[in-house]
Amino acid sequence: MKTTLKRGVGRAAHANGNGRSVLPPGVLTPVTHYRQPERRRSVVGILGRVLFFLLAAVVSLGAGVTGGYWLEGEQTVVDIDRTSRKDPQIKKAADQLKIPLPGRPAIAMVVGQDFRKWAKDEEKGGRADTVMLMRADPVIGTLATVSFPRDLTVDIHCPGRSSFPGPINSAYALCGLEGTLETVKQLTGLPIHYLVTIDYRGFIQTVDKMGGVWLDVDRRYFNDNSQGGPTYPPIDLQPGYQGVTGRQALSYVRYRHTDSDLYRIERQRLFMRALSERLSSAFKPSAFPKLTKIVRENVKIAKGGQQALEPGEFRAWAFFALKLPPGRIYQSKVEGLYGSGTEGDPLRTDSTNIQSAIEEFQSPDVQAGEKATAAALGQRPRLPGAKAPPPGRTAVVVLNGNGVTGSAANASYVLGRRGYKTLPPPEGVLANAPKPWKFKTQVYFDPRQRGSKAAARQVANLFGSADLAGSMTPKLAPFANTAMLIVVVGQTFHGNLAPAPADRTPKRRPPNTTRNPSASLSQLRAVRRRVDFPLMVPSLIERSSSLHFENPVRVYAMKKGQRAVRMTFRTGAQEYWGIQQTAWDDAPVLESKNVSRRFGNRDFDLYYDGSRLHMVVLRTEEASYWVVNTLRDTLSNETMLAIARGLRPLEAKKR
Repeated sequence: MKTTLKRGVGRAAHANGNGRSVLPPGVLTPVTHYRQPERRRSVVGILGRVLFFLLAAVVSLGAGVTGGYWLEGEQTVVDIDRTSRKDPQIKKAADQLKIPLPGRPAIAMVVGQDFRKWAKDEEKGGRADTVMLMRADPVIGTLATVSFPRDLTVDIHCPGRSSFPGPINSAYALCGLEGTLETVKQLTGLPIHYLVTIDYRGFIQTVDKMGGVWLDVDRRYFNDNSQGGPTYPPIDLQPGYQGVTGRQALSYVRYRHTDSDLYRIERQRLFMRALSERLSSAFKPSAFPKLTKIVRENVKIAKGGQQALEPGEFRAWAFFALKLPPGRIYQSKVEGLYGSGTEGDPLRTDSTNIQSAIEEFQSPDVQAGEKATAAALGQRPRLPGAKAPPPGRTAVVVLNGNGVTGSAANASYVLGRRGYKTLPPPEGVLANAPKPWKFKTQVYFDPRQRGSKAAARQVANLFGSADLAGSMTPKLAPFANTAMLIVVVGQTFHGNLAPAPADRTPKRRPPNTTRNPSASLSQLRAVRRRVDFPLMVPSLIERSSSLHFENPVRVYAMKKGQRAVRMTFRTGAQEYWGIQQTAWDDAPVLESKNVSRRFGNRDFDLYYDGSRLHMVVLRTEEASYWVVNTLRDTLSNETMLAIARGLRPLEAKKR
């Protein structure tokens, strides 16, 4: 699979009034040159945080050990750059990359290359087993990803040929990296600034050198090729949260022979999340030399404009990536897929579904979890800036602070289009701010007017890289003309505001549950003596679900000294969800909660994937109890909350 990038870097992305990042307007226009007071932050720093602990991890680990390791980490970046520039496919594809602009988000395309013996002569170096886009937004600290099913039928764009329909992974087989890049650009309409390729040869070694990763496995996965027929990678995994080796992880993310590529993408997403959680924990520095060797041999990166990778910049942003808030990786999904992906039944979707996924990819909503929770509970969301007055009651004066003729008028116009009440300065006063000219747009507020600071924050978000400068200064106050805000337009304003993305909060609906504590009562009673913490019984379960016959309640050692219980349920649609019970209260997966709530006298942590509730954790002094959604998060948010809130202690055994 070779797919993973993580939280990261790219500098000063734009954000809208709801705090959501967006790809700013003008990215596709020619480069505008202007003064830049600090170094541009690139998406490369993110790559190390996500790509199998690859680049930035190598550098940042070196910082924590010896000087020799530090130098080896920097040399790794130099070696990757040198090797990438010698690769003919990388060189051709790199010519199509856009130069990442200062103050804008950056997008990387990750191609997981599959080199295997069956590759035909016309297949240029194997197949693209994974094609993924990743977008870094350091302003709000997010990394957005969107994966394309490998069998999704799209228009393939090979250099020098007319476009033709085919599975997206065939673009690499038939046209190489250049064709894959052009196909994705035509499909999405997005500029791509970085190209990253990884092949399977280093996957197992990399995961093993990290000490493995922790995965939550939804059901039993088994195949030993003993039944004849097509040959698939062997796999033998039981349900439950567990540590897996590199070979087990590779088999897991590539598995699809009893479901489909749609589930495979979800397994890849869960692996990427597990990998990022593993990066937050320690491992042995003794693995560092071998890890750098694996990275050098299996990763290639190209930057727009044929620019070289810079170890110093890379190192700085690797550390920055480590400090980003948890729960800030967002996976956009291509919905509405139909077809099996076979030769006679191609996998397809309407183009509007791809457009919707790309829109969500460009504007990950850091408030999605809070809004989705409030919707499920029938409450008003607890959002930053909620006390700000609406745009229609927010008066704004815009001043030119960059010396570019028409900037203030353009900014006033686009603010007016968003519903803001724009005012001119007092009569006889020009709309030019006092010098010196400003690099970033600055927003000032009148503290005497209620809600002005919250309103200023929302307007600053609309300008993306703007600063909330504070109260109006004595020099600026005469320009206000009774307005609540003064906006001083800086050099980072390019004539447009960040577009407002659609609100994707699910509509509230009744939980799809039924009261059936007896469904698991006898099984839990039978195993309670095998663990040293109290067990919980689900009094509510999803209406079509029942305990899976193959392994309904599993008791196992999650780690040394930590016993755990995993309950596996199967829905009527043959999808799997589970309840994990354990006394291990610092498991890596528990670090990335999005929302916390207290219901009655019990504390719950909520873990979202966008607006979809993937896991609810009930925490007690003795243990934690996780309700884990299906791979595709098909249980509604209301259903997940109802199941978690319906957990009841297993009564003590009568003597």
